[in-house]
Amino acid sequence: MARGSKSFAMASRLFDRQTRERAWLLYAWCRKCDDIADGQDHGGVMTGVADGQVRLAAMRAQTDAALRGEATGDPAFDGFGFVMRECAIPARYAHDLLEGFALDAQDWRPVTEADMLRYCYHVAGAVGCMMAVLMGVSPEDEATLDRACDLGLAFQLANIARDIAEDQQAGRCYLPQQWLAEMAIPPGSQMEPAFRPQLTLLAGRLTSLAADYEASARHGTGSLPPRAAWAVLAAAGIYGDIAREVARRGERAWDARVMTPKSEKLGWVCRAGFQIFGRSSRWPASAPRPPHLWTRPRG
Repeated sequence: MARGSKSFAMASRLFDRQTRERAWLLYAWCRKCDDIADGQDHGGVMTGVADGQVRLAAMRAQTDAALRGEATGDPAFDGFGFVMRECAIPARYAHDLLEGFALDAQDWRPVTEADMLRYCYHVAGAVGCMMAVLMGVSPEDEATLDRACDLGLAFQLANIARDIAEDQQAGRCYLPQQWLAEMAIPPGSQMEPAFRPQLTLLAGRLTSLAADYEASARHGTGSLPPRAAWAVLAAAGIYGDIAREVARRGERAWDARVMTPKSEKLGWVCRAGFQIFGRSSRWPASAPRPPHLWTRPRG
């Protein structure tokens, strides 16, 4: 985790020991699958793969074996199977995550905003649901799981906004084709200097969506134990700053990779420590989820 995501590594330290170690096991599997799918090393530069379907089939087989409690010979998969069984996390969320890798293996591109959000669910929202159950949320508590999913969507939307240039270099684009058409940006041309003003507007749309999902997610923290809520609120602030910085930089957002400095991460750790008190009244679970937000699939 320390190599793959410094932001999540810092936030995970706020969990109690058992929750932290369980989170590490789940993260290790997510990271391993992502690296296998994209030819990465702990989330580094995507090298691209020519055998995506073969890799996907291997991931599915190892994941299914781990869920059955069979030894796979890979610590990342074996640890994942252990934590899934110990926490009674529904296997459908693991399968949903693998569907996200399947979309990438098919060189899939979103046409509509809903398509993009569906992808965000598969690669991040499903992880939010698994993490919620890991932290003690009932698998039947659909309302809280919706909020957990929202945080995953917020994180992934921030990723998409930040990584537009890197994704294009890897031959990918997660901006909806309809959005590009609205701005008269030809597919594959989004990073050309002539289209930078239009791209900045689309990035602003992404970061605004990320802010909406982040705000919604905070309403689920009242259902979490205090230390878990502390970690979640810190992660929300730390990762939310990525989206906010992309918006702040405007047309220069892709000149250098956006990262949240360590000092600001520590600031969010402190701020979140105060936010856990009175979180249920500040972000009541009874507050209706905004109707314009996309809703994850059920069952």
